[in-house]
Amino acid sequence: QVQLVESGGGLVQPGGSLRLSCAVSGRFFSIYGMKWYRQAPGKQRELVASISSGGDTDYDDSVKGRFTISRDNAKNTVYLQMNSLKPEDTAVYYCNAPLIGVWGQGTQVTVSS
Repeated sequence: QVQLVESGGGLVQPGGSLRLSCAVSGRFFSIYGMKWYRQAPGKQRELVASISSGGDTDYDDSVKGRFTISRDNAKNTVYLQMNSLKPEDTAVYYCNAPLIGVWGQGTQVTVSS
């Protein structure tokens, strides 16, 4: 059973940065497209960023220019670098491997002064 484990969340002031990591178990990480979602209290889960197996990326308009998704196939890990954070970025962030329908447990990001 493939597992996804997120880390790197925390409390940060507006304008600050965080880097989230999602470690993926198993041997086939390199063929998975990967996605980062987030869910704020009382809101639906929304797609933040995607990266294909070949490294093509896509972003929600709300994070373009501030967030960067990347992957390291040697480490079976996908990252989300988040810069210029805003209070509205506060949410639980989840990574997802849609090919196999697996989600991580989530990591809390709180942007507040």
